[in-house]
Amino acid sequence: MQVRIIEGLLHPWEAKRAEEVLNACVHCGFCTATCPTYLQAGNELDSPRGRIYLIKEMLETGEATEVTRTHLDRCLTCLSCETTCPSGVEYHKLVAVGRTTSERLAPRTPLQKALRRVLRILMVTPGLFRVLMAIGRPFGPLMPRALRRVYFPARRGQRASPATDSLRRSVTTDPERGKVLLVRGCVQPTLRPESDAAFLRILNALGVPVEESAAASCCGAASYHTSGEEQARSLARRQVNHWWQRLSKEPIRAIVSTASGCGVHLKDYATVLADDPEYRHKAEQIAQLIRDPVEVLEQVFGDQSFQFPNRDISHEFVFHCPCTLQHGQGLTGRVERLLSRLGISLPEVEDAHLCCGSAGTYSVLQPSMSRALRAEKLENLEASRPGTILTANIGCQLHLQGGTEIPVRHWLEIVAELLEEGPRSGGIPD
Repeated sequence: MQVRIIEGLLHPWEAKRAEEVLNACVHCGFCTATCPTYLQAGNELDSPRGRIYLIKEMLETGEATEVTRTHLDRCLTCLSCETTCPSGVEYHKLVAVGRTTSERLAPRTPLQKALRRVLRILMVTPGLFRVLMAIGRPFGPLMPRALRRVYFPARRGQRASPATDSLRRSVTTDPERGKVLLVRGCVQPTLRPESDAAFLRILNALGVPVEESAAASCCGAASYHTSGEEQARSLARRQVNHWWQRLSKEPIRAIVSTASGCGVHLKDYATVLADDPEYRHKAEQIAQLIRDPVEVLEQVFGDQSFQFPNRDISHEFVFHCPCTLQHGQGLTGRVERLLSRLGISLPEVEDAHLCCGSAGTYSVLQPSMSRALRAEKLENLEASRPGTILTANIGCQLHLQGGTEIPVRHWLEIVAELLEEGPRSGGIPD
């Protein structure tokens, strides 16, 4: 595709990035078959190919309208199109440039700006979020059932981990490789603290050194996707500074977020800070340490399989693989395979590659499309009549829970419970 971006419209690094992506696209249309918003609306402008055309036209004319911004806003950034694309088009890099530019050329209304600002404040100020939740808790019983399931669920008790010697001997626990740093998210510690707690319990049981990271409490993803790109870069720099200092003092085995949405953004810090000569190299180095929990546990478990005779878990669950895990991090099937080694047989889910409609703040900013996508996703997840829906991202977990009575939990919670119940005698070699 021949591209003539208006000179001065973009920063040089943005122009180069946009040209590279636009030139890679051959308009084959494969992306339309896996784009959730196109499949819902059937509108070419709500497909990756259509949005690429919109962005190209905007960059070549220097003009944008509310229509341009609306169709870019409807993109979930689920990256299903990137998984499908035979040309390797890095669509998410182009749509980020397109959104920023469209807001300059076609500014949002004061109300739209205010809503995005409020969302960013809540995300990057966990103390404020905790206070607001504490204030609202007494009114929980008065809320609709769907809201109670999401914001004030019944808490489960936690068992004490046995951390048996045989279990520790069966896994790779080399202390010289350094600690695992657990990144606490912005809303997860308040809404679903069980996820982080489960990961800590698992690694403690396996004898892997782990600690909660004291860096910034928000990865910056929410800011990055709600018109707060500079705030997102500031948060990224703060995180990179902290971890860079740690690296200079001691080895770090991995930096982990139990939310796959945060994980994919942390892995993309090199792109977020690509225009910052002081931080670009550091961000690239840090990004190489970012791991999803499944990557850490695969390494720790090695080739071991486990049996748990005290609980019938063969067909109790179904797994929703978040877009940020399968498309963003390229870890399709990894959690499922790990769970199968624990004796959990997971059913196939129809259209598992399609987004559930959560997409961070998307469910708030695009509620109609979000609910439609959730309804389809839940229909497919509930087809096997599971007792529990498992997932790997706080956003998906909350969004799905708002549409079903079936408990939606992080898969790490189940792994922690199984390890604490203890494997079958002889199931782990000494």
